[in-house]
Amino acid sequence: MAEQQQCQEGPVEERLLLASTFKSQGNTCYSEHRVREAVSLYHRALLQLRSLDPQLLNPLSGLGPPSAKLSPQQLEVLQTLQADCYNNLAACLLQTCPPRYERVYECSLQVLRLQPCNAKALYRAGVSSYHLHDFTTAHRYLTKAASEQPKDSNIRRYLQLTDSALSASREKEKQRYQGMFD
Repeated sequence: MAEQQQCQEGPVEERLLLASTFKSQGNTCYSEHRVREAVSLYHRALLQLRSLDPQLLNPLSGLGPPSAKLSPQQLEVLQTLQADCYNNLAACLLQTCPPRYERVYECSLQVLRLQPCNAKALYRAGVSSYHLHDFTTAHRYLTKAASEQPKDSNIRRYLQLTDSALSASREKEKQRYQGMFD
């Protein structure tokens, strides 16, 4: 039994290390403005982590290797790496031309699933919601981001833009329905 646990820990540690290496390489590419390469490396890191994620159920039990048992420390490393990679991927996708706001939003939600108060993910979820014209959702995320990072000027700027868009939207609704009940 101890031998089986040791065999499982080896591949787990190797995958965590490989994912961490891909993430670090992605960070280097991002800082060098090689966004496409960074995206590819973050995806590779996430693929390594996906095979270890206990949240993902194997729909075909009996086929393939059994899911690895993770220690609490390994689970923490896994979740931190996942959050970092999704957050970095969202940052990259905001820089593509045109930005892929739907994917930014999806990546941000993955981070928030793991780290509900992550200010960067809250900000990116808010920015992407704003650009997708979901101003109510944008306001909710940006307000929470502002509570986490009250001095961040980017968060405050997008919160102001969102508030203006919400006011304009409400005014349009009011005008649209104004004549209906006269």
